[in-house]
Amino acid sequence: MVNVTLFSQIISKLERSKFNKLVSTSQSDKHNKGYTSWTHLVSMLFCQFAKSQSVRDISNGLRSATGNLNHLGIQKAPSKSSVSYQNKHRDYNIFKSYYFILLESLGQQAGFKQIKFRIKSKIFLLDSTTISLCLSLFDWARYKTAKGAVKLHTLLDYDGNLPAYVNITNGKTADNKGAYDVPLHKGSVIVADRFYNDFALLNVWDSNGVFFVIRHKENLQYTTVKENILPENRHKNILIDEIIELKTAKSKDSYPKNLRRVAVWDDKNEQTIEIITNQMYWTANTISELYKSRWQIEIFFREIKQNLHIKSFIGTTENAVMIQIWTALITILILKALKAMAKYGWQLSNLIAFIRLNIFVKINLQNWLDRPFEEPDELKDKQVIQGVLF
Repeated sequence: MVNVTLFSQIISKLERSKFNKLVSTSQSDKHNKGYTSWTHLVSMLFCQFAKSQSVRDISNGLRSATGNLNHLGIQKAPSKSSVSYQNKHRDYNIFKSYYFILLESLGQQAGFKQIKFRIKSKIFLLDSTTISLCLSLFDWARYKTAKGAVKLHTLLDYDGNLPAYVNITNGKTADNKGAYDVPLHKGSVIVADRFYNDFALLNVWDSNGVFFVIRHKENLQYTTVKENILPENRHKNILIDEIIELKTAKSKDSYPKNLRRVAVWDDKNEQTIEIITNQMYWTANTISELYKSRWQIEIFFREIKQNLHIKSFIGTTENAVMIQIWTALITILILKALKAMAKYGWQLSNLIAFIRLNIFVKINLQNWLDRPFEEPDELKDKQVIQGVLF
């Protein structure tokens, strides 16, 4: 019989030794008043898994598991004032750093590819999503006259479908401006929508040996230098494959090289998608499929907004909002690792919902992931014994 709750077994998957090194380096436990960084992390993960609506829910929820708190690595359930105070004052960067540490280990378990491209380049999908906030409560997050917001500029690793980089800015920051700090990996390819059609930005990427596949704006002015012959084995939706030169002086100053333009017919939406790239040698089919893969980042944004607790916030300061967002990203990383561990074909929404229902149930995690609707063996054995007795 398992004596540890489902939540405790999930928390045990985290690398606490590496977290402790972060704590030591950042001195985030200085003046912690009994509410350590680890307790803070566990509390905020509980907030995500249980979808707690307030600091009171976090405090009462953990208090209800009093006998099992030592398995979580914490001594006692935090008070609501402790959660509020540390959300306001403990630097969110410790949780941001820990996400990237976990990404190196748990992220490898969550890896998958829907389409296997015949290219050696690492593929990244770039986009942003806006999280709306009430301006009267979050006055630091100005967006519009009566509306606040923060924007998540996200570089998604196509292999693991997890963020390799996140830049959180105010809602006013344009997509292309939020992308200038994106880490560049030589030889990799960045796939993005037309909001990133900034020739100065594309020139930075090209100068650093990064390929890009970007949907261009409708008003792009160019001259055709050469029209590539479309092979017979091309996808029938490929309309044009050509080498172009930018026409306006301003555009040419920002990006002086030639570009490749591929036009693709989208049957589903009945429209032509026009793509530009600095990759001259891949097939037009590959360019088309790469841009099509960009939809994965839209799915990722939908997953975190529907399944995690980032539409409403338990603290109103900028630091509290950042902590909740970064612990939400840690949660999605854990969930995808659990999904990869399971033999059962979980949908992410079902997995998080079932964890919420069973968060303090004492059942073997791996068995539950593999056979969620089967009765545990120990209960079956118990019923057999009872049948003999009666």
